Amino acid sequence: MSIRPLLALAAVAVLGSACAPMSGSMPYGSPVSSAFNAEAFAWSARPGQASINGRVDFRRDGQVYTCTGSVALTPDTPYTRARFSILYGSIDRAAVPEAVVRARTVSDPNADYRSFVRSSTCDDGHFSFTGLPDGGWFIITPVSAGGERIVLMRHAETRGGRAVNVTL
Repeated sequence: MSIRPLLALAAVAVLGSACAPMSGSMPYGSPVSSAFNAEAFAWSARPGQASINGRVDFRRDGQVYTCTGSVALTPDTPYTRARFSILYGSIDRAAVPEAVVRARTVSDPNADYRSFVRSSTCDDGHFSFTGLPDGGWFIITPVSAGGERIVLMRHAETRGGRAVNVTL
């Protein structure tokens, strides 16, 4: 066998591995399929020393938006990454009209991951989550300036059991 086919095969293997899905902020060894899998959420149920302290400071067109509901903290998993990429158009941060989010269709919409989602009240634009394990999290809250609600989403990472300050 000549060297050219071997080089071509090696190039395909390298390119293929570059396109492989990554687990992102999930613990090493977690499943990487974007299908719902409760095992991928298990890390988030462990107790930890980290916390997220947040505040809502969202403005659009000269209007100040305030919280209109609770703040949800959802673990970063392949399933939630795929879901939130569709719903919010990003896995980093977004501000999307609630009607637009509700109109978007995700695969496996009936997957029940609610038992892994934490909730906090938003008092005077501030919220917090404590006792978190290290990992990636999606923070989601609806806000309004008196009209149509906007849903804010932001990704945050907890590391080393420390507090993380986040502004939405």
